[in-house]
Amino acid sequence: MKSTALLTALAALVLAGCANNAAPVRVEPTYQEAANSLFLASSREAISKLTAGFDIESLGNTPVLVATVVNVNDLSRSAPLGRTLSEQYASHMASSGFNVKEIKLRGEVFVKEGAGELLLSREIKDIARNQNASLVLVGTYSAAANYTYVSLKLVRTEDSRIIRGHDYALPNDRDVQRLLTVPR
Repeated sequence: MKSTALLTALAALVLAGCANNAAPVRVEPTYQEAANSLFLASSREAISKLTAGFDIESLGNTPVLVATVVNVNDLSRSAPLGRTLSEQYASHMASSGFNVKEIKLRGEVFVKEGAGELLLSREIKDIARNQNASLVLVGTYSAAANYTYVSLKLVRTEDSRIIRGHDYALPNDRDVQRLLTVPR
């Protein structure tokens, strides 16, 4: 009787040990979770706030261009984060009624030395003029320890005047961290 109880206890210990050493079960995101992504929602909300109350009719049929959101520390480069955000902004602006022209703008925003005012690069101005665009959406991102800060500006092409702006932050979660990585 003691040996049966001892064997039962020993078997329970062995099984418990095996259960603790089992490989962790990988839980993958679902399509429903992807559809409810806070990353996507933050891009939609940013464009909604940027364009709230904007009179789209005042643009007539002239297109709006969307430049790639660039790293504030190197305006000539963008990580996948900037390109992804730009694509999402363009989609949401189009679904909001803006006449968004599909042109891949590398687009850079330069600071005029001494004046501190933002100017569209000559390349974007030329493209905007060729496309008869009245506005360009430009933006920068800046990665910090816990958040990546995004700054958006809707700029009038004729005089580079900022007519709307919106700033927001993304948490530096795994997705944002991966999108910040510039492929070599």
